[in-house]
Amino acid sequence: MANNMGRMLKQVQKMQADLARIQEELKEKTMEGTAGGGVVRVTINGHQEILAIKIAPEVVDPDDVEMLQDLIIAAVNDALRKCQDMASKEMGKVTGGLNIPGLPSMF
Repeated sequence: MANNMGRMLKQVQKMQADLARIQEELKEKTMEGTAGGGVVRVTINGHQEILAIKIAPEVVDPDDVEMLQDLIIAAVNDALRKCQDMASKEMGKVTGGLNIPGLPSMF
């Protein structure tokens, strides 16, 4: 029984190390969200930090600022969804799809 506990502890420690490694790797990965057929593009990293926002000049209309704001929100949300999907897939490789309490909610 003690042998099984020791093996289980090693597996948990390896999983923790793998999860920490993946979280670091996620910071280096980028995703792009788009809206309006690509007139607004938002680039984020795997830690959900916005790295860049690109807006096509033709979508900038001083008389319709609300449309531009909506496009930016849509592009950010698209990028966040892609980031969450990618992070879930990466974490799933380590956890085997288990729902482990204590993992950050973004995963």
